[in-house]
Amino acid sequence: MIFAIPLYDDNPRLRTPLATHVLIGLCVGTFLWQLKFGYDQRPVFYGYGMTPAELFGSWRPPRAYQAVPPWATIFTSMFLHGGWFHLIGNMLFLWIFGPNIEGVLGRPRYLFLYFASGVVAALVQAAAAPGSHLPMVGASGAIAGVLGAYLFLYPRANVHTFVWIVIFFRIVTVPAWLLLGLWFGAQLVSGLGASQSAGVAFWAHVGGFLAGLFLITLLRPSGVSLLQASKSGVFVVRPARISSRANLQRGSVPSAGRRYFRSRGPWD
Repeated sequence: MIFAIPLYDDNPRLRTPLATHVLIGLCVGTFLWQLKFGYDQRPVFYGYGMTPAELFGSWRPPRAYQAVPPWATIFTSMFLHGGWFHLIGNMLFLWIFGPNIEGVLGRPRYLFLYFASGVVAALVQAAAAPGSHLPMVGASGAIAGVLGAYLFLYPRANVHTFVWIVIFFRIVTVPAWLLLGLWFGAQLVSGLGASQSAGVAFWAHVGGFLAGLFLITLLRPSGVSLLQASKSGVFVVRPARISSRANLQRGSVPSAGRRYFRSRGPWD
């Protein structure tokens, strides 16, 4: 049995990731609100989740479940989750990879990339199964956009990953291009082979990821280069123990680029 969990990356943080913290807080707060409905989450999922058939106007849920207009569910669905593991997994990836993209883009651009990727993810998933009555919930489509942006900026950054093989466990530095590339490949293969009733929005992940790759090329400030290089060794193995704060803050890749100065615009 092999089990791997990414823990943190080697990139230095350029600023306090306030927007990332707010997004995580909103998702956690929404999930705590969901818990009051107990095991019957249908009012939440059908009321605020994105249902492809409803979005395209071919079906409407029972009136008791109609909470917001169908178009609005594209946005409300980004804050809902199907369970603790769904929430924790999404928030972990956002916590690891979000701060670096926020630091490079600034908060307004970062939030635009996040929500635009989420919109693209929802539309791709809906187009893949336009007659589906299954609601899509979760922030994974928007987070996939953050992952795509990270891959284009820092493909050779190292992600410290907890690896558990049977009874042995270690922390291994894995290059981002390998970790995120395998993740994207798994989503694509799963999407091609999954049925409409699979229960996982694989095409949302694919669409959000590709949207992030595209948007980072448009939104990155002048002077910020793509495909930045690493400054530390890959596949370094060490015992699994808590790292010091100094180690967590030490960067393995160069900064996002030279400082740039320009007049304030609508994104600021």
